[in-house]
Amino acid sequence: MKPYIFGKRNLIHIIDIRETVKGLLRAKKFIARCVAEGEDVLYVGTKRQARPHIMTQATRVKMPWVAERWLGGMLTNFRTIRSRLARLEELEGEVASGAEQEYSKKMRSSRARELRKIKRNLEGVRIMNKLPGALVVIDVHRERNAVREARKLGIPTICLIDTDSDPTFADLPIPGNDDAMRAIEVVLTQLTDAVEEGLRGRQHAREKDDGHSRGTRRPGEAEARVPEAMAEAAREAHGQVGEPRVSSRPPASDAGSGQAGEPHREPGS
Repeated sequence: MKPYIFGKRNLIHIIDIRETVKGLLRAKKFIARCVAEGEDVLYVGTKRQARPHIMTQATRVKMPWVAERWLGGMLTNFRTIRSRLARLEELEGEVASGAEQEYSKKMRSSRARELRKIKRNLEGVRIMNKLPGALVVIDVHRERNAVREARKLGIPTICLIDTDSDPTFADLPIPGNDDAMRAIEVVLTQLTDAVEEGLRGRQHAREKDDGHSRGTRRPGEAEARVPEAMAEAAREAHGQVGEPRVSSRPPASDAGSGQAGEPHREPGS
Protein backbone atom coordinates (compact mmCIF):
# COMPACT_ATOMS: atom_id res chain seq x y z
CA MET A 1 0.00 0.00 0.00
CA LYS A 2 3.01 2.28 0.11
CA PRO A 3 2.36 3.90 -3.31
CA TYR A 4 -1.13 4.90 -2.13
CA ILE A 5 -0.12 6.41 1.23
CA PHE A 6 0.45 10.16 1.45
CA GLY A 7 2.03 10.17 4.89
CA LYS A 8 1.79 9.14 8.51
CA ARG A 9 0.56 11.17 11.45
CA ASN A 10 0.10 10.00 15.04
CA LEU A 11 0.61 6.38 13.95
CA ILE A 12 -2.23 6.76 11.42
CA HIS A 13 -1.56 6.34 7.71
CA ILE A 14 -3.13 8.96 5.44
CA ILE A 15 -4.23 7.80 1.99
CA ASP A 16 -3.29 9.99 -0.95
CA ILE A 17 -6.56 11.40 -2.28
CA ARG A 18 -5.05 11.77 -5.75
CA GLU A 19 -4.59 8.01 -5.94
CA THR A 20 -8.17 7.54 -4.81
CA VAL A 21 -9.45 9.77 -7.62
CA LYS A 22 -7.29 7.98 -10.18
CA GLY A 23 -8.51 4.57 -9.10
CA LEU A 24 -12.12 5.73 -9.05
CA LEU A 25 -11.93 7.18 -12.56
CA ARG A 26 -10.33 4.01 -13.93
CA ALA A 27 -12.98 1.88 -12.26
CA LYS A 28 -15.85 4.01 -13.58
CA LYS A 29 -14.54 3.85 -17.13
CA PHE A 30 -14.15 0.09 -16.97
CA ILE A 31 -17.58 -0.50 -15.43
CA ALA A 32 -19.35 1.69 -18.00
CA ARG A 33 -17.72 -0.20 -20.85
CA CYS A 34 -18.38 -3.59 -19.24
CA VAL A 35 -22.09 -2.90 -18.65
CA ALA A 36 -22.53 -1.39 -22.13
CA GLU A 37 -21.26 -4.68 -23.59
CA GLY A 38 -24.06 -6.57 -21.83
CA GLU A 39 -22.32 -7.75 -18.67
CA ASP A 40 -23.63 -7.42 -15.11
CA VAL A 41 -21.83 -6.19 -12.00
CA LEU A 42 -22.03 -8.06 -8.70
CA TYR A 43 -21.85 -5.89 -5.55
CA VAL A 44 -20.21 -7.59 -2.57
CA GLY A 45 -20.00 -6.10 0.91
CA THR A 46 -20.97 -8.08 4.02
CA LYS A 47 -19.59 -5.79 6.72
CA ARG A 48 -22.08 -3.84 8.75
CA GLN A 49 -20.95 -0.43 7.49
CA ALA A 50 -21.29 -1.43 3.82
CA ARG A 51 -24.44 -3.55 3.94
CA PRO A 52 -27.13 -0.84 3.56
CA HIS A 53 -25.26 1.01 0.82
CA ILE A 54 -24.58 -2.21 -1.12
CA MET A 55 -28.29 -3.07 -1.12
CA THR A 56 -29.41 0.46 -1.98
CA GLN A 57 -27.02 1.10 -4.86
CA ALA A 58 -27.36 -2.37 -6.41
CA THR A 59 -31.14 -2.19 -6.25
CA ARG A 60 -31.06 1.23 -7.92
CA VAL A 61 -29.58 -0.26 -11.11
CA LYS A 62 -31.12 -3.76 -10.71
CA MET A 63 -27.79 -5.52 -10.30
CA PRO A 64 -27.11 -8.57 -8.10
CA TRP A 65 -25.65 -8.09 -4.64
CA VAL A 66 -24.36 -10.04 -1.65
CA ALA A 67 -24.67 -8.21 1.67
CA GLU A 68 -25.30 -10.92 4.26
CA ARG A 69 -22.83 -13.77 3.79
CA TRP A 70 -20.67 -15.00 0.95
CA LEU A 71 -21.45 -18.66 0.38
CA GLY A 72 -18.51 -20.74 -0.77
CA GLY A 73 -18.85 -21.61 -4.45
CA MET A 74 -21.25 -18.81 -5.28
CA LEU A 75 -19.27 -18.26 -8.49
CA THR A 76 -17.28 -21.45 -8.99
CA ASN A 77 -20.30 -23.67 -8.19
CA PHE A 78 -22.97 -21.47 -9.70
CA ARG A 79 -25.13 -24.42 -10.78
CA THR A 80 -25.71 -25.43 -7.16
CA ILE A 81 -26.60 -21.85 -6.27
CA ARG A 82 -29.20 -21.82 -9.04
CA SER A 83 -30.70 -25.03 -7.64
CA ARG A 84 -31.03 -23.40 -4.22
CA LEU A 85 -32.76 -20.44 -5.84
CA ALA A 86 -35.17 -22.87 -7.49
CA ARG A 87 -35.84 -24.32 -4.05
CA LEU A 88 -36.52 -20.80 -2.76
CA GLU A 89 -39.09 -20.21 -5.49
CA GLU A 90 -40.69 -23.56 -4.67
CA LEU A 91 -41.07 -22.71 -0.99
CA GLU A 92 -42.42 -19.24 -1.78
CA GLY A 93 -44.93 -20.80 -4.16
CA GLU A 94 -46.19 -23.10 -1.43
CA VAL A 95 -46.64 -20.16 0.93
CA ALA A 96 -48.47 -18.11 -1.71
CA SER A 97 -50.82 -20.95 -2.69
CA GLY A 98 -51.47 -22.13 0.87
CA ALA A 99 -50.15 -25.62 0.13
CA GLU A 100 -47.97 -25.50 3.25
CA GLN A 101 -51.08 -25.96 5.39
CA GLU A 102 -51.14 -29.59 4.32
CA TYR A 103 -47.96 -30.29 6.31
CA SER A 104 -47.69 -30.86 10.03
CA LYS A 105 -46.84 -28.02 12.39
CA LYS A 106 -43.26 -29.26 12.80
CA MET A 107 -42.79 -29.56 9.03
CA ARG A 108 -44.18 -26.07 8.46
CA SER A 109 -41.76 -24.65 11.01
CA SER A 110 -38.83 -26.44 9.38
CA ARG A 111 -39.76 -25.26 5.91
CA ALA A 112 -40.28 -21.69 7.13
CA ARG A 113 -36.82 -21.73 8.70
CA GLU A 114 -35.33 -23.04 5.47
CA LEU A 115 -37.11 -20.32 3.51
CA ARG A 116 -35.75 -17.56 5.75
CA LYS A 117 -32.22 -18.92 5.57
CA ILE A 118 -32.13 -19.21 1.78
CA LYS A 119 -33.77 -15.84 1.31
CA ARG A 120 -31.35 -14.12 3.70
CA ASN A 121 -28.28 -15.49 1.92
CA LEU A 122 -29.43 -15.53 -1.72
CA GLU A 123 -32.03 -12.79 -2.03
CA GLY A 124 -29.61 -10.47 -3.81
CA VAL A 125 -28.53 -12.96 -6.50
CA ARG A 126 -32.00 -14.05 -7.60
CA ILE A 127 -31.71 -11.95 -10.75
CA MET A 128 -28.22 -13.24 -11.58
CA ASN A 129 -28.85 -15.70 -14.42
CA LYS A 130 -25.21 -15.82 -15.50
CA LEU A 131 -21.79 -15.13 -14.09
CA PRO A 132 -21.11 -11.42 -13.65
CA GLY A 133 -18.69 -9.47 -15.78
CA ALA A 134 -17.12 -7.72 -12.77
CA LEU A 135 -17.22 -7.58 -8.98
CA VAL A 136 -17.41 -4.47 -6.82
CA VAL A 137 -15.96 -5.42 -3.44
CA ILE A 138 -15.84 -3.46 -0.20
CA ASP A 139 -12.90 -4.54 2.01
CA VAL A 140 -10.85 -6.99 -0.04
CA HIS A 141 -9.46 -8.56 3.15
CA ARG A 142 -12.88 -9.47 4.54
CA GLU A 143 -14.21 -10.66 1.16
CA ARG A 144 -11.09 -12.63 0.21
CA ASN A 145 -13.13 -15.75 -0.64
CA ALA A 146 -15.18 -13.82 -3.19
CA VAL A 147 -12.04 -12.29 -4.66
CA ARG A 148 -10.35 -15.69 -4.92
CA GLU A 149 -13.31 -17.21 -6.76
CA ALA A 150 -13.43 -14.26 -9.13
CA ARG A 151 -9.71 -14.51 -9.86
CA LYS A 152 -10.05 -18.23 -10.48
CA LEU A 153 -12.74 -17.59 -13.10
CA GLY A 154 -10.98 -14.58 -14.59
CA ILE A 155 -13.64 -12.09 -13.44
CA PRO A 156 -12.22 -8.57 -12.87
CA THR A 157 -12.55 -7.12 -9.38
CA ILE A 158 -12.94 -3.46 -8.38
CA CYS A 159 -12.09 -3.18 -4.69
CA LEU A 160 -12.13 -0.44 -2.09
CA ILE A 161 -8.92 -1.13 -0.17
CA ASP A 162 -7.67 0.32 3.10
CA THR A 163 -4.10 0.55 4.37
CA ASP A 164 -4.38 -2.91 5.97
CA SER A 165 -5.26 -4.63 2.65
CA ASP A 166 -3.19 -6.10 -0.14
CA PRO A 167 -3.77 -4.16 -3.39
CA THR A 168 -2.44 -7.06 -5.49
CA PHE A 169 -5.69 -8.94 -4.84
CA ALA A 170 -7.66 -6.28 -6.74
CA ASP A 171 -7.55 -5.81 -10.49
CA LEU A 172 -8.67 -2.19 -10.09
CA PRO A 173 -7.89 -0.96 -6.56
CA ILE A 174 -9.52 2.16 -5.16
CA PRO A 175 -7.56 3.34 -2.10
CA GLY A 176 -9.87 4.58 0.61
CA ASN A 177 -11.32 4.08 4.05
CA ASP A 178 -13.41 0.92 3.89
CA ASP A 179 -14.63 1.35 7.48
CA ALA A 180 -16.29 4.76 7.13
CA MET A 181 -19.91 4.64 5.98
CA ARG A 182 -19.61 8.02 4.27
CA ALA A 183 -16.56 6.93 2.24
CA ILE A 184 -18.29 3.70 1.22
CA GLU A 185 -21.40 5.60 0.18
CA VAL A 186 -19.44 8.07 -1.97
CA VAL A 187 -17.47 5.35 -3.78
CA LEU A 188 -20.51 3.13 -4.39
CA THR A 189 -22.57 6.06 -5.63
CA GLN A 190 -19.90 6.97 -8.18
CA LEU A 191 -19.55 3.38 -9.37
CA THR A 192 -23.33 3.01 -9.64
CA ASP A 193 -23.48 6.16 -11.75
CA ALA A 194 -21.03 4.45 -14.10
CA VAL A 195 -23.34 1.42 -14.20
CA GLU A 196 -26.23 3.67 -15.19
CA GLU A 197 -24.11 5.15 -17.95
CA GLY A 198 -23.34 1.66 -19.22
CA LEU A 199 -27.02 0.74 -19.14
CA ARG A 200 -27.86 3.76 -21.26
CA GLY A 201 -25.15 2.75 -23.72
CA ARG A 202 -26.55 -0.79 -23.80
CA GLN A 203 -30.06 0.53 -24.53
CA HIS A 204 -28.72 2.81 -27.26
CA ALA A 205 -26.88 -0.08 -28.90
CA ARG A 206 -30.02 -2.23 -28.73
CA GLU A 207 -32.14 0.46 -30.38
CA LYS A 208 -29.48 0.91 -33.05
CA ASP A 209 -29.48 -2.82 -33.79
CA ASP A 210 -33.28 -2.82 -33.99
CA GLY A 211 -33.15 0.05 -36.46
CA HIS A 212 -30.68 -1.83 -38.65
CA SER A 213 -32.83 -4.96 -38.54
CA ARG A 214 -35.91 -2.98 -39.62
CA GLY A 215 -33.94 -1.42 -42.46
CA THR A 216 -32.82 -4.75 -43.88
CA ARG A 217 -34.88 -6.52 -46.54
CA ARG A 218 -37.26 -9.14 -45.21
CA PRO A 219 -37.07 -12.75 -46.43
CA GLY A 220 -39.17 -13.23 -49.56
CA GLU A 221 -39.20 -9.53 -50.38
CA ALA A 222 -36.82 -10.02 -53.30
CA GLU A 223 -38.95 -12.89 -54.69
CA ALA A 224 -42.07 -10.73 -54.42
CA ARG A 225 -40.44 -7.99 -56.46
CA VAL A 226 -39.41 -10.32 -59.33
CA PRO A 227 -42.80 -10.22 -61.18
CA GLU A 228 -42.90 -6.43 -60.90
CA ALA A 229 -39.41 -6.15 -62.33
CA MET A 230 -40.30 -8.49 -65.20
CA ALA A 231 -43.45 -6.52 -66.04
CA GLU A 232 -41.52 -3.25 -65.98
CA ALA A 233 -38.90 -4.69 -68.30
CA ALA A 234 -41.64 -5.78 -70.70
CA ARG A 235 -43.19 -2.31 -70.73
CA GLU A 236 -39.78 -0.76 -71.41
CA ALA A 237 -39.33 -3.14 -74.34
CA HIS A 238 -42.57 -1.83 -75.88
CA GLY A 239 -41.65 1.80 -75.28
CA GLN A 240 -44.27 2.36 -72.61
CA VAL A 241 -41.92 3.45 -69.87
CA GLY A 242 -38.43 4.74 -69.65
CA GLU A 243 -36.78 7.31 -71.87
CA PRO A 244 -38.59 8.26 -75.11
CA ARG A 245 -37.39 6.51 -78.23
CA VAL A 246 -35.43 8.52 -80.77
CA SER A 247 -36.76 8.06 -84.31
CA SER A 248 -34.28 7.31 -87.07
CA ARG A 249 -36.34 9.27 -89.66
CA PRO A 250 -35.37 12.89 -90.33
CA PRO A 251 -37.66 15.57 -88.91
CA ALA A 252 -40.42 16.90 -91.14
CA SER A 253 -39.67 20.04 -93.19
CA ASP A 254 -41.25 23.41 -92.49
CA ALA A 255 -43.22 23.19 -95.73
CA GLY A 256 -45.28 20.43 -94.30
CA SER A 257 -46.91 22.51 -91.63
CA GLY A 258 -49.70 21.15 -89.57
CA GLN A 259 -50.02 18.02 -87.53
CA ALA A 260 -48.72 14.71 -88.72
CA GLY A 261 -51.21 12.74 -90.78
CA GLU A 262 -53.26 15.78 -91.91
CA PRO A 263 -53.28 16.91 -95.62
CA HIS A 264 -51.49 20.14 -96.49
CA ARG A 265 -53.86 23.03 -96.99
CA GLU A 266 -53.15 26.17 -99.00
CA PRO A 267 -53.69 29.48 -97.27
CA GLY A 268 -57.19 30.79 -97.78
CA SER A 269 -58.59 27.46 -98.98
